[in-house]
Amino acid sequence: EPVLQDMSTDLYLLPGDVALSSYEDALSNEWPHSMGDSNLYRPMRILSSFWQVMQMASQKIEADIILVDIGPNLGAINRSALIATDHVATPLGADLFSLQGLKNLGPTLESWKNLWKKRLDNWENSVEAQNFPDFQLPEGKMQPIGYLCQQHSVRLDRPVKAYDKWVKRIPNVYRKAVLGKNEDSKIKPEDDPYCLATIKHYRSLIPMAQEHRKPIFKLTSADGAIGSHANAVQNARWDFQRLAENISKRVGMKL
Repeated sequence: EPVLQDMSTDLYLLPGDVALSSYEDALSNEWPHSMGDSNLYRPMRILSSFWQVMQMASQKIEADIILVDIGPNLGAINRSALIATDHVATPLGADLFSLQGLKNLGPTLESWKNLWKKRLDNWENSVEAQNFPDFQLPEGKMQPIGYLCQQHSVRLDRPVKAYDKWVKRIPNVYRKAVLGKNEDSKIKPEDDPYCLATIKHYRSLIPMAQEHRKPIFKLTSADGAIGSHANAVQNARWDFQRLAENISKRVGMKL
């Protein structure tokens, strides 16, 4: 049974745990077993376990949408978490590692989507599907809806140039690696329809928000957000508001 934490009005958290790392082996082992000719119920339950728990949690509170936050890797845990999703938004830093990760992410997502579809077809034609008619599985759509670009701290000219060098390459790499398009676009992220937002570097507001256990845009003067910090808090509110609106449009949800 999932244990939800009530964060604020109509917002609940289903927390993860570092102990989940021990579940990685089970997920890896059951991936090939789920394409067998028999005894598929256990492998499919294990592979869809994150989705099953999410559905149980959402039914408790009649959730409209589930947001899933995962780490930056392509391991078995993230595969099962992503299979549970309909849409994928990709956060990126302006550096070589993010671009290389993006090149790996696109083909991997497409592969997982196709392989999961084969497993769903295999399940539907199995004896177990008839024996467990109420057992539901995620569709594994994993539709890319865009990327977020995180802007690093800027000082003088050199960091700006270093940032621009990498950030200007993101639109093309995203199109080719994730969307499978071969167009050579000269578009900048700020003009790119696939760029959901450019997230500023909020510097000292991050540890301040962590200390007071609240979002950046809810910091007050009592928390220490005074002077220029107060202006940054207000800007953060508008930045995240636009991000939420962009994501809601991409997934077909009305705010």
